[in-house]
Parts: sequence; C-alpha cells; structure tokens
Amino acid sequence: MLLDDFMPEFDVRTSHAVAIAASPERVYTCLRTASFDHWGLTRTLYALRILPALVVAPRKTWRRLHAGHRAPPRTLDGLLAGGFTVLGERPGDELVLGTVGRFWRAAGELHSVSPTRFREPSSPGTAKAAWSFTVTRRPGGTELRTETRVLCADVATWRRFRAYWLLIRPFSGLIRREMLAAVRRAAESDRRRR
Repeated sequence: MLLDDFMPEFDVRTSHAVAIAASPERVYTCLRTASFDHWGLTRTLYALRILPALVVAPRKTWRRLHAGHRAPPRTLDGLLAGGFTVLGERPGDELVLGTVGRFWRAAGELHSVSPTRFREPSSPGTAKAAWSFTVTRRPGGTELRTETRVLCADVATWRRFRAYWLLIRPFSGLIRREMLAAVRRAAESDRRRR
C-alpha cells in the first residue's frame, strides 16, 4: 500500500468505506471528478471551523466565509489547490494525498509539500497528514475506502492536536462519509439512467 510507504507510523488513524455498484474503473474516475458537497455538510463544517477567527480578524474571516459560500463544489482538484499534494498514485487502484500544517488552528495553515519532503521529519509545531483512497473490486461492484493518518512533529504538537482531534473527529468522519457518498452517487448514476 502506498499509504504505508509515506506514513508507516502515525499518531491518529481513521478509515471509512462504502460499497458501490459500479466497476473499479468507473469509481476511480468519479473519485477524480465528483463534487464532494453531496449533502452540503462539508461546506457548512468549513464555515463553522473558521468562525472563531471572527474575533481576531473579522474582515478577513467574513471574506473567507463569503468566498467559501460562493466557491465551486469541492472536488479532488479543490483539495489539491487548498494545500494537499498527490504523494503517490497507482492509477485505478490507490491515490495518496498529503499535507503539512497546523490543523488545530482556524486557518489550518496547510502547506503542500513534495513527496520527498513529506517523508522527511516535520518542522516543530506542525503535523503531517496522509490521506488515501483505495479502490478494490468486490462481488457486485467495488469497495472505495479512505484512510487518514496524522503524525505530529513533537509532543507539544501532539497535545495541541489531540485536543483538536477530540472535538473534530466525529465531524471529520462525517466529511469522509459525505465524500464517499458523493463518489458512489456519481459512479452509480450512469447505471441508474440505463
């Protein structure tokens, strides 16, 4: 698994999967193109995430909220534009994204890094996240699985991240399930029309 190559050790791991009545090829194509705003939850949670910044930078925060509301649907390309990098890919089977940042802050401070840089230790005060999507043929269709791993650079960072993770984990899971549902809907839509 490519994910193991990029992050064999981690502080946090979460995984979600969905069965899809479509071919693995179709599922992988839809992963690359589907709008992840299937239920509208991702956009809402993003807005809630940045609300605390209103106290410190009200104008900037209102601009970000307004831009987020008017932004095009979130897709894989949107994740890449927002600070993630494709770390590795086995086309049709597995895609691994990565970023380095301070996820517990309202802005997240995500920084895209090269696959080589990602493998190196993170700077103190930061954490890195690897996020994989794997497509596996199953009887009657395909399983699409997503797994996220986070590794903190040091103990102080782990303490900050842990407090954040206790609060955000259920919502992070909802976002992952929304993304999986969006890909399932896109992949199965052609089949329904036929």
